[in-house]
Amino acid sequence: MSDTNTTLLRGAKVLGGEPRDVLIEGERIAAVGAGLDAPEGATVIDAAGQILLPGLVDLHTHLREPGREDSETVLTGTKAAAVGGFTAVHAMANTFPVADTAGVVEQVWRLGRESGYCDVQPVGAVTVGLEGKKLAELGAMRDSAAGVRVFSDDGKCVDDAVIMRRALEYVKAFDGVIAQHAQEPRLTEGAQMNEGVVSAELGLGGWPAVAEESIIARDVLLAAHVGSRVHICHLSTAGSVEIVRWAKSKGWQVTAEVTPHHLLLTDELVRSYNPVYKVNPPLRTEADVMALREALADGTIDCVATDHAPHPHEDKDCEWGAAAMGMVGLETALSVVQHTMVDTGLLDWAGVADRMSYRPSAIGRLTGHGRPLAAGEPANLTLLDSAYRGVVNPAGFASRSRNTPYEGRELPGRVTHTFLRGRATVVDGKLA
Repeated sequence: MSDTNTTLLRGAKVLGGEPRDVLIEGERIAAVGAGLDAPEGATVIDAAGQILLPGLVDLHTHLREPGREDSETVLTGTKAAAVGGFTAVHAMANTFPVADTAGVVEQVWRLGRESGYCDVQPVGAVTVGLEGKKLAELGAMRDSAAGVRVFSDDGKCVDDAVIMRRALEYVKAFDGVIAQHAQEPRLTEGAQMNEGVVSAELGLGGWPAVAEESIIARDVLLAAHVGSRVHICHLSTAGSVEIVRWAKSKGWQVTAEVTPHHLLLTDELVRSYNPVYKVNPPLRTEADVMALREALADGTIDCVATDHAPHPHEDKDCEWGAAAMGMVGLETALSVVQHTMVDTGLLDWAGVADRMSYRPSAIGRLTGHGRPLAAGEPANLTLLDSAYRGVVNPAGFASRSRNTPYEGRELPGRVTHTFLRGRATVVDGKLA
């Protein structure tokens, strides 16, 4: 992009605060202030009343390429990300082939560079083929063009304590992090939903909270023992919150994420037997949802991550037991966070910037993202019309898949503009 690319955002509420003008020149923010003059030839955007946030960063996205391009591609997934206000996503390793070598992570990274809608940071597998038996090429992936810093077998748990310890020891050498999908496999065999009153009434195999909590307890202890970083993926229970809170009180290097759907939806929805509500980890109880919101508000949970999990129609349009687990989330994440956290008074917009940009960038050690909204910083920006109210219609999604749990539900907020290094990827709510 040439440096002649100049845009003036007029009257945006920076982090929800006082209206300011923001001048973008080339790839950077040139000035932030009141009553800025528009340079000759600049594009002027009336942002009055809109919230200006740093570009959102997702630590947990499934882009499905290579191997499952029928669900999503790097191109369609990054388009969905841009529409949702994201300027960077971390692409999970459970592709076909698995992203367990330098070659595969570089392929995903290059596809991200070519797509141009947001930065794609590949996540490397912890073990070869996600099989949990042998460490993957962690060092080679780190040294590759993709510069991998986050490693995860997400979709599967690294359930072998010795393998988990070795992984934590290995990545400590280059300040990497292991992102754990906390699911004790023996406790969740045949599990279809949260274990509790609803599962008992429906006769569906239950996934107990302890299956998540026992792995988290083990892994925070291992991380403390090794002196390494562990990140807990899609934390979903009140008990998990307490374990992470305890680990942080010890000063251990433990971080955690929560998905938008676990902040809003409960296992009561499974009574419909609609497979759109089938997800891993499962939707939990109202008490869990409230504990997760409080933990995100007080910082025990560091960030929101979408766990965007696209599936083709046939994988969801079937009976519950045969359906795939997962939900798309990139295009609705900010709206759900506004609904559950901002409109309830639990977080202000500066808090949203922290949980959806600053902290995920810091955990993933991303450079150029999660930066202050100040002169000289990269112009990775999101403009949100927080007064907007609209009904979710997946027919209009940029994602290749439509498996959203919010279809027909009214949610607040709409991303009007997204800027990646000064270049508009979304204009007036549509892809540029």
